[in-house]
Amino acid sequence: MSDSSAAPVLLERPLPGVALLRLNRPQATNALSLELQALLSRYFSELAIDPEVRCIVLTGGDKVFAAGGDINSMAGVGAIDIYKRHTERVWGPIQHCPKPVIAAVCGYAYGGGCELAMHADLIVAGRSARFCQPEIRIGIMPGIGGTQRLVRAVGKVKAMRMALTGQPISAEEAWVAGLISDLVDDDQVQAHALELARVIAAMPALAAEQIKEVILAGMDAPLEAGLALERKANALLFASRDQKEGMQAFIEKRPAQFEGY
Repeated sequence: MSDSSAAPVLLERPLPGVALLRLNRPQATNALSLELQALLSRYFSELAIDPEVRCIVLTGGDKVFAAGGDINSMAGVGAIDIYKRHTERVWGPIQHCPKPVIAAVCGYAYGGGCELAMHADLIVAGRSARFCQPEIRIGIMPGIGGTQRLVRAVGKVKAMRMALTGQPISAEEAWVAGLISDLVDDDQVQAHALELARVIAAMPALAAEQIKEVILAGMDAPLEAGLALERKANALLFASRDQKEGMQAFIEKRPAQFEGY
């Protein structure tokens, strides 16, 4: 894959076990063009099966994460054309990525940008960050999971307020509402996200993947079903070499050397 500076998404490998995907359409405030979405999807598909990658960081620019969908590609388009784009297939590799994903958000995360950030497992936001679902202002509604992920993150009334008014919330409001996991100074967003990624990448990869899978699967399941998933996933990890290494290292009071198996 090319890492040309002209590409709408850039792939970097800043730390062992960590991949960083950078949205790269600064001239268009990182609007999610069809080309950008396709490339992002492709990167996630490939990183999901890359044994050298244990955590993925997704970021935009210093002033904007992503200002939403590319309106120029939607204006004047009919319902059937929109349906045939099958955005669920494009965004599927992000949604179903088995590895932990961290969104590092500076500035605006509007519309599709907010929906993209919500695909991540952790969201690190700078104090100037803003989150918004403004689709109603142009006669449509969130269409990439905004109504569903937002209500699961912040609850019904806050999700209703954001989606029905199209008004943004501040990073502080997002922190209080539970939309973001970490709130830091603007100049620390990427460094903080990379440090989180470094910590996660150093953990046993199978345990990290099972934790993510069970939390996501259990969110919408009855408690007893979720607990059953948890018990079975935990038992499965006792077949891993990393479980043996982790417990032996604990007993011997030494750092564990996890291999991802």
